[in-house]
Amino acid sequence: MLEESMGSKVPRSLLLGTDMAENQKQIAQFSRKDAQAFPKYEAFMNRLALAIDPLLDAAPVDMEAFQRGSLWQRLRSLSTLKPLLQAGRILGAQLPQYYQVLTAPIIKVLDQWFESEPLKATLATDAVIGAMTSPHTPGSGYVLLHHVMGGLEGMQGAWGYVQGGMGALSDAITSSATAHGASIFTEKAVAKVLVSSEGRVQGVVLQDGSEVRSKVVLSNASPQVTFLKLTPQEWLPKEFVERISRLDTKSPVTKINVAVDRLPDFLAAPNAPGGQPLPHHQCSIHLNCEDTLLLHQAFEDAMDGLPSHRPMIELCIPSSLDPTLAPPGCHVVSLFTQYTPYSLARGKVWDEQERNAYADKVFDCIEAYAPGFKGSVVGRDILTPPDLERIFGLPGGNIFHCAMTLDQLYFARPTPLHSGYRCPLRGLYLCGSGTHPVPFQEEVSWEPLDAMQLMLSSETSRACDPEPTLTQE
Repeated sequence: MLEESMGSKVPRSLLLGTDMAENQKQIAQFSRKDAQAFPKYEAFMNRLALAIDPLLDAAPVDMEAFQRGSLWQRLRSLSTLKPLLQAGRILGAQLPQYYQVLTAPIIKVLDQWFESEPLKATLATDAVIGAMTSPHTPGSGYVLLHHVMGGLEGMQGAWGYVQGGMGALSDAITSSATAHGASIFTEKAVAKVLVSSEGRVQGVVLQDGSEVRSKVVLSNASPQVTFLKLTPQEWLPKEFVERISRLDTKSPVTKINVAVDRLPDFLAAPNAPGGQPLPHHQCSIHLNCEDTLLLHQAFEDAMDGLPSHRPMIELCIPSSLDPTLAPPGCHVVSLFTQYTPYSLARGKVWDEQERNAYADKVFDCIEAYAPGFKGSVVGRDILTPPDLERIFGLPGGNIFHCAMTLDQLYFARPTPLHSGYRCPLRGLYLCGSGTHPVPFQEEVSWEPLDAMQLMLSSETSRACDPEPTLTQE
C-alpha cells in the first residue's frame, strides 16, 4: 500500500510483499517493535486462514435437514459438520483469541499487536474494503480475514489479473462451456422463472415471451433479483421472501476506471528514468490511509449521507503487468474508492454533476501523492453504488450481493435454513456471490475507454506477484 502524509515531512512508503525480512525492514521505519511482532502476527493469522479457508469451499451445515428432515436426512447432514470440527482442531487452545478476531472491531485486534499507525491502517484497509464498516465496527475482523485467505498457484494470499482484461475471463468460460455442448445466448433477458403446477422449476421465460425449458435453473443473479423479481412469489414461503427483502446490501464503493498516458509518479516512490513499472506499480496501492482515524472519519461521512471528504483509495494498475491493455507508454488505472453512500443527504442524487464532483475529489487526493496524475488522465468511467446496481445487477452496489457480516455468512447466507445453493423451490439454485460458498472477490469488469482504443485478448489469465500493499506516509 502506498500512503503519503500531506505536510512538511519527507514522504515515506511501506511496501509489503512475500519477503518477510524485507517486510520487517520496511516496518522498522515506523516501529522496531512492530517489525519484530509482524512475523508472529502473520503466523497467527495464517493459522486462522488455514482453519477457515476450507469452510469457504464446503457446503454449510444443513440446518433445515437437522430441524425438519427425515432420520436419514439428519444422519446424512452430519457429514457437513466435518469441516467445522477440522477447523476447531486446527485452532485448538487459541480458539478464544481467534473468536475475537472474527467478532471484534479489527482495531481492537491490531492494537494488541502493533503500535505504529501506518502499519495498523495498512492492515485495517483489508477489514473495510468493499464493506460499509469502519475499523471500529464489530465483526470487521472477518472482512480482513476473508481478503487474506485463498491463494494462486500454491502461493498463499496471492492475487491474479486476467490477461487481456476481465472480459477475457468470460471468453475463457464461454470457450470451455461451448466445448462441452453448452449454448450461450446474450442480450436475452430473463423475465421470470417458469414453475410447474406441482411447484417444480421448468425453465425460464425470456422478456420476448419465449420459453427455455429445463429441469434445473442456476441463477448467478443476486438473491434479491432471483427471489423478489424473477421467481413467482406464490411458490416461495412468506417468511423466506421477507428475509430476502431485509438483507443488508449496503456498499460504500464507487469504482472509477481511468485511462492515463503515463505511470503515476509518487512522491514517496519516484518513477524510474525510463518510465518502466516498478514493484509498487504492480501491487495494490492504498492512499488516504495514514492512520485508522482517517478510515473511521471517511466512514462517518458516509453514515451522514455524504461522500467521504478524504476517501479511502485502492489504486491498481493492471497494465503494469499486462501491456496488452493499453498502447505503449499508456496505462489503465483501477480505483476502488470509499466511502460513498447509495443515497445522498440533503435531497441530492447521484447525477452527472455529483459523480464528477466526487471523482474530482478523488483525483485531487491522488494528485497530492503523485503530482501530475490529473494531467495524465485521458478518460474516466465513474460507477457509483446506484450505477453498479443498475449496470451489473449488484444490489446496493455491493460486489458480494449482500454484506459480509457474520449474520449473513455460512449457514445464514443468504438466509438461515436456506443457506448455500438451496432454496424453497425445487430445481432452482443460486450460484452467485450472495450464496455460500462465497467467491473471494467479484470484480467489476473493466470496459475499455474509446480514448485509449484498448484491445481485449481472449487469453485466459496470468498470475501477478503477490506484492500486496504499498503504504505511503
